[in-house]
Amino acid sequence: MSIYNEKPFAIFSSAFPKFEKKETNYILKRPDIPLSWLFTTDRLAKEDKYLKIKDFKKQKWMVIKGELKIDFAEAAFMNDHQLFEESLSIATDETKQIMEKLDNKSFSICFHQPHNTINRLTNTTDTGIFAPYSMENTYFCPETEMSLFVLIDEDLTDIKKIVEGIENIGRFGFGRDASTGMGRFDVCEADEVMINDNNEANACYTLAPCVPEDNMFDKIYFSPFVRFGKHGDSLANAKNPFKNPVIMADEGAVFIPKDKNILKKPYIGRAVSGVSKAEPDTVAQGYAPFLPLKLEQSNENQNI
Repeated sequence: MSIYNEKPFAIFSSAFPKFEKKETNYILKRPDIPLSWLFTTDRLAKEDKYLKIKDFKKQKWMVIKGELKIDFAEAAFMNDHQLFEESLSIATDETKQIMEKLDNKSFSICFHQPHNTINRLTNTTDTGIFAPYSMENTYFCPETEMSLFVLIDEDLTDIKKIVEGIENIGRFGFGRDASTGMGRFDVCEADEVMINDNNEANACYTLAPCVPEDNMFDKIYFSPFVRFGKHGDSLANAKNPFKNPVIMADEGAVFIPKDKNILKKPYIGRAVSGVSKAEPDTVAQGYAPFLPLKLEQSNENQNI
């Protein structure tokens, strides 16, 4: 951990849906850049333009091919209903029958999961900290496979150890509701994936929340994301097991570097210290893998 600030041994992306049809398609978040950089409304009347923009805003998913090359001219942008139909086309017959009966035909559905804490003195819920509450969870269509991209320093670890660790996480559950039986998964396969070299790239699309380095980028387009960390293992029972919140640029951010040599390294970001009162040496990962892309200079003069 002493060199983690300069040399992280493993960097993980967020998990993204993946469709296997004639070829592999990855379902990524639409980049956090002005809509006019992705769509055009120049020849539309004012009212039609307004309606079209509303439609564009719903297309929050970007579908790219297995070569992991981002080209806005070739990428397909879809809304939840369109992705639902795509998911239906590759589902098993049993799943199709169930999904076709749904009223809400959406690829991702938000559901409020009820929670409660029992007051052991009364053996019931109560008011205050024992009051019932709900947490919002997001669910994808059944049979959806998720892809996780991992950068590995092979001098310090290897893919076998990484897969073993991920399998253990899937066995016990991942996330805040793991204790309720949620967050469990199986690892289907682990393959080496080559990221497309793009010599014309002048920007990068992030695959995970990150904390960008200071004075490294000309422009940053992102949605804020706050990570509320919590200690596990023995520190879970510490006086204060919660880490300080870390404000990050969410996945799907687009960074334009001051120096294109920055794009030669397969990740951006930095480690964040000072996030724990229980363990001063705690480090939060502010790194993220990215995909290179080219932004046209003319885009910066357009906005929707």
